[in-house]
Amino acid sequence: MSAQPLAESLVQSVDWLAIAPPTIAAVVALAVLVADLFVPENRKAVLGWVSVAGLAAAAVTLLPLLDGDRSTFCLTGPARACSYTADHFTLVIQFLVLGGALLAALLSVTNLDDDRRRVPAGEFWFLLLSSAAGAALLPASRDLATLIVALEVASLPAFALVGIRHGDARSSEAALKFFLSSVTATAVSLMGISFVYASTGTLYLTQVAQRLPHVDGQLHTLAQTGVVLTLVGFAFKTAAVPFHFWVPDTYVGAPLPVAAYLSVVGKAVGFSGLILVTVVAFPSYADVWGPALAALAALTMTVGNVAALRQQATRAYSAVRLLAWSSVGQAGYLLVPIAAAGYSKDPEKAIGSTVAYALMYAAVNLGAFAVAALVGRGRTLNRISDYRGLYATNPVTALLLAFFLLCLAGLPPGVIGLFAKVTVFSAAVDAGLGWLAVVMAVNVVIALFYYLQWTALLFRAPEGEPARHRVPAPLTAAIALTGVLGVALSGAPQLVLRFAGTGLF
Repeated sequence: MSAQPLAESLVQSVDWLAIAPPTIAAVVALAVLVADLFVPENRKAVLGWVSVAGLAAAAVTLLPLLDGDRSTFCLTGPARACSYTADHFTLVIQFLVLGGALLAALLSVTNLDDDRRRVPAGEFWFLLLSSAAGAALLPASRDLATLIVALEVASLPAFALVGIRHGDARSSEAALKFFLSSVTATAVSLMGISFVYASTGTLYLTQVAQRLPHVDGQLHTLAQTGVVLTLVGFAFKTAAVPFHFWVPDTYVGAPLPVAAYLSVVGKAVGFSGLILVTVVAFPSYADVWGPALAALAALTMTVGNVAALRQQATRAYSAVRLLAWSSVGQAGYLLVPIAAAGYSKDPEKAIGSTVAYALMYAAVNLGAFAVAALVGRGRTLNRISDYRGLYATNPVTALLLAFFLLCLAGLPPGVIGLFAKVTVFSAAVDAGLGWLAVVMAVNVVIALFYYLQWTALLFRAPEGEPARHRVPAPLTAAIALTGVLGVALSGAPQLVLRFAGTGLF
């Protein structure tokens, strides 16, 4: 008779509306893969538009979830715990992930049309949608097993996306570097999670948080090691220094829409996972991960910005390399509020600063990559010097790129960039991390130089015959959407912080 209550406690409820966003992305991915077998070669473009529609539908299903927190895959009984929770934090990150994937898909429609002989359309869209499904699942994960599965579902298709171009040595090399670094991160994370499970007896984040402070003395070292290894694994995923070495070569070797996807959605995956394991699962070890993340933040922003500063305008792919190193520097800024949460009495407010900064960064960085994709259609080496005189041939595009770069620099009229940096800066000051705020201020000044240098080049007289860039409709839509979003957020920056309130507690 005792087996019956135990069996009932293991029955998990399923809330289909709560899991709709990642589920729709996954179902559309399978549908595209099957349809690819029957769609003739000259009609493959329809698969791209089906994928775009699927991502849009997945994003729309977030709207019914705004009325309150929902949880599913829950254990019944006195120790109720859930594997999937659609709270405010989850919805904001899912909005960021699905919106970023949608914009990357719009860029990819044009890219696949230009590169159709080397990139198989069906496989590309299947991999992109599968990765987006994993990325949308991750912020909702509330146990360590689901968290690591979501992380791998988001990461594994990304390896193939980076190396998907047939006969491209740079693409293959980039995929290999990305694969090796990510597999190392996963192995370290899995070992850390196994140690945490061995010492606490549970995988649910809330239960881990409750049991970690009361671990038996004999298992204390095992628990500490598990916490450290888990954090190291997620540091790889966020491209924090010294785990960043794969970023520049991967961005250069990957198709540009894939690089744009990794720069935004890949970061969202890493940082949302890091937030969940630190603030939700390991709050009792804040004295360990707080200082560690503060040091990583300082190192990451400094290395990223100094490397971006050293990029030569005439070097092949220097524009993409600069955006890659810039993304490493931006990762340092994103780490600051998470580190501050380890010191703060109000960690939710600190985490809200990271989410707000991530929303700003996603919009303007995708916009910058969209313009880079446009210029790269005519200038395949995509050097910074290729952008000289862009205003003379494409004034609207040049003005939008200048706006995106100023947002990333934190200068008006990019008010949203300035607002986001001030928010992160204040999170560090409020947590008593004055030294980190000073390091951040110095790095902002360093970044100003290379962002303004690129911006000024757009308005200089072009050398030789100006290159005309025909803008396809999907690329126009991506540039316009990011531009409108950036301008709208700059007009009402306070909405970002209000929207980014995490709801984790």
